[in-house]
Amino acid sequence: MGEWVHPIHRLDRATSGIVLFAFNPVTAGQLAKLFRDRKVTKTYVALVRGHTSEAGEIDKPLRKNFENKTSPYREALTRYRRLATAELPFAVGKYASARYSLIEVTTHTGRQHQIRRHMASISHPIIGDTTHGDGRHNLFIREKYGIFRLLLHAARIEMSLDGSETKTSIHSNSLREFRRILTPLIPD
Repeated sequence: MGEWVHPIHRLDRATSGIVLFAFNPVTAGQLAKLFRDRKVTKTYVALVRGHTSEAGEIDKPLRKNFENKTSPYREALTRYRRLATAELPFAVGKYASARYSLIEVTTHTGRQHQIRRHMASISHPIIGDTTHGDGRHNLFIREKYGIFRLLLHAARIEMSLDGSETKTSIHSNSLREFRRILTPLIPD
């Protein structure tokens, strides 16, 4: 106990899932280089508003700091595939029913709020996103299901630690809130 750790993979405060630390500076440097060289595959699961296409790619530069309008743009690439859809018989906004998609998302860059900003840019904001999301759907999910968090989860990180073809894979399958909305549509 009381050991110093080096953060390698961090998440937005509201995002759940895998956080990665190293116990020594040598390992931290090696892991940071893998992330910097984009040799790490990061996969997330998100619940978004609306029915997305089966798969898609969002190749849209994002400001380095989304809150600063003079911040420079940097390349940003996000790919997603739809895992499941749900239509709930409740009017939210101008529509007679509430439609949602469960998606798997892979980022190829690591920009601030990248997944959240990219999904909002194609009119499929992440449920529970109070910065880039849809307040009406966020309120509906809070009132109907008692879920007060961002429905974005860092589910898997894969990398080769020794430069070989063998991949190390770290998983987090804690999707309790997602299941409350989409059961039994979510695969285990």
